[in-house]
Amino acid sequence: MRTIRRGGEHELEIRRSRFICALARVDDEEAARAFIAERRKEHWNANHNCTAYVLGDDGGVQRSSDDGEPGGTAGVPMLEVLRHRRLTDTVAVVTRYFGGVKLGAGGLIRAYGSAVSAAVDEVGVLERRELLVVDVFADYVLGGRLESDLRGSDVTVREVAYEDRVRIEVALAEADLPDFEIRLAEITGGRAEHQVRGTTVVEVEP
Repeated sequence: MRTIRRGGEHELEIRRSRFICALARVDDEEAARAFIAERRKEHWNANHNCTAYVLGDDGGVQRSSDDGEPGGTAGVPMLEVLRHRRLTDTVAVVTRYFGGVKLGAGGLIRAYGSAVSAAVDEVGVLERRELLVVDVFADYVLGGRLESDLRGSDVTVREVAYEDRVRIEVALAEADLPDFEIRLAEITGGRAEHQVRGTTVVEVEP
């Protein structure tokens, strides 16, 4: 899944109506509802404040509201953009100030979808990847060179601790573990040990 890089706002004008899309990163439904309430309070005099959000590691929580627009012409197309972009932990609110020209159902669907899509393009997206967290243990005599080598490789060095031995915590893709084990043995002459401690989720450029 992906999420937006940051919160932000983007405005489109379509046949004299203003469509202002605000996006935010949220962790749960409470945060999503709080953001929606905040936008509705800020734009209390708008004709509509339509909403959509997707939450969860697998995007399993999905909600939308047309807020008075004809059924299925606002919230659903907004939600569809979030789903199509594989975004999660993201809430979108599109505020509409009516400009006097009716758009019809098809026009509304395109307008609300376009507003969200343009806002996502504006703020950017990050891809979430699950990585293994691995502790590498080595004697002090190997520590400096090992740390330097790991920092120069494809793995992410998360922490270095000097305890009874040197402990270097790294993160890497599960598929890369066999090659990592071979490289570790090569650069330390088989004198380093490692232990998979769990997983972590990182956000990277897609």
